[in-house]
Amino acid sequence: MKLKTIVDKTFDFFLPKKTSKSIRQFLNYLVCGGFATLADMSVLFVLTNILHINHLIAAAIGFVVGVTTNYSLNIALVFKSQGKTQKELTLFTLIGIGGLLWTELILWILVDNLKLYIMFAKIIAVILVLFWNFFMRKKFVFPTQSTLENIEQSLQ
Repeated sequence: MKLKTIVDKTFDFFLPKKTSKSIRQFLNYLVCGGFATLADMSVLFVLTNILHINHLIAAAIGFVVGVTTNYSLNIALVFKSQGKTQKELTLFTLIGIGGLLWTELILWILVDNLKLYIMFAKIIAVILVLFWNFFMRKKFVFPTQSTLENIEQSLQ
């Protein structure tokens, strides 16, 4: 059974039938983000706590693992590809880099200045950056066809 079918059937079981497509899309995004975050944070934990690598470097490496996981799952579960994979992946990654910059800033503030534990600070950063990533990717990477046409016309 396909992953998308499993997730859709799970949502069908738990959600009211009248749940909007936008809410379901965001929930699918959360599932993808959950797996990507787990991959990201696992790498962060191993690199900082076992290998004793600097937390900012470890966060960047975890980001690469997370964004790769996230893109793959988002194509499978959340967004419909326009068939321009190279363009989509580039924009997806650029928005992810924006999210990484936000994450690094938040970690620097919370860990280096406020002395919070790295994993707790990372959870706070994930929650804050989640909304940035979703709305930017929905608008610029996987827009509806009319939105995509408007963006392309404005660039010409």
